[in-house]
Amino acid sequence: MVQALHHTRQRKAFGRLLIDQPLMRNVLADLALESEAAVALAMRIASAVDASPRDPHEAALARIGTAIGKYWVCKRTPAHINEAQECLGGIGYVEENILPRLYRQAPLNSIWEGSGNVQCLDVLRALQKEPRVRDALFQELQAARGLHDAFDQNVAWLQKAFEDPSVLEARSRLVVERTAMALQAALLLTSGNDEIANAFCRARLAQDSGFAYGTLDPQAPIAQLIDRASLMA
Repeated sequence: MVQALHHTRQRKAFGRLLIDQPLMRNVLADLALESEAAVALAMRIASAVDASPRDPHEAALARIGTAIGKYWVCKRTPAHINEAQECLGGIGYVEENILPRLYRQAPLNSIWEGSGNVQCLDVLRALQKEPRVRDALFQELQAARGLHDAFDQNVAWLQKAFEDPSVLEARSRLVVERTAMALQAALLLTSGNDEIANAFCRARLAQDSGFAYGTLDPQAPIAQLIDRASLMA
C-alpha cells in the first residue's frame, strides 16, 4: 500500500498524476479498505491474546479468531500485493523494487502459518472441543447488530451455517471466509467511522463490487480512504 501510494504520487500519465486519476483512485481506495480491515482484525485478536490469561471471553475469542484471521488475511495478501505491483507498472516487477520479493513471499504465509485447509479445520476443532468459542465469536458480532443491513444478514447466515454440522467441514472455507469479513465489518462498524464501515459492508458483504480490487461503488469514501492510508506512506 505504501509503495503504491508513493509511486502514484509521483508518476504522471495522460497529463496528470496517477493518484489523481479516477480509476487509479478507486484501486488505491479499495486496497486501503482491505488494509484497514486486516489491521483492525489483527489488532483485535492481538488484544484478545494479551488479555486471555485473565479474561475467559478474550481467551475464547483469541482461540478461534487467530485461525480465522490467518486464513483470510493469508488468502487475500497475494492478490493485494499483485494489485499494488500493477499500480507501479513494470517497475513493480523488477528486482530493484521491493514488491517482487513481497509477492514471492506472500504465498508462504499460508504455508508456514498453516494451509487454508488446516486453518479451517482448526476453526472446526475449536468449535467442537471448546464450545465457549462460538459464544465468544457471536458475542463479538452482536456488538454491531443493527448497524448495517448487509452485516445483519451475514450474521444470520453464519448462525445457520454453524448449526449444520453435516456440511460444515465441506463448506468450512466459505464459512470461515464470511466469518472473517463479518468480524472485520463488526470492528469497523463499532469504530466510529461510519463512511468507511458502510463502504466495507457494501463492498464485501453486500457484494456491491466486483471480485478485483478497484471496483468500489463511486459513492465510497475514496478520498478519505486514500488520505488515511497516506498517513503510513
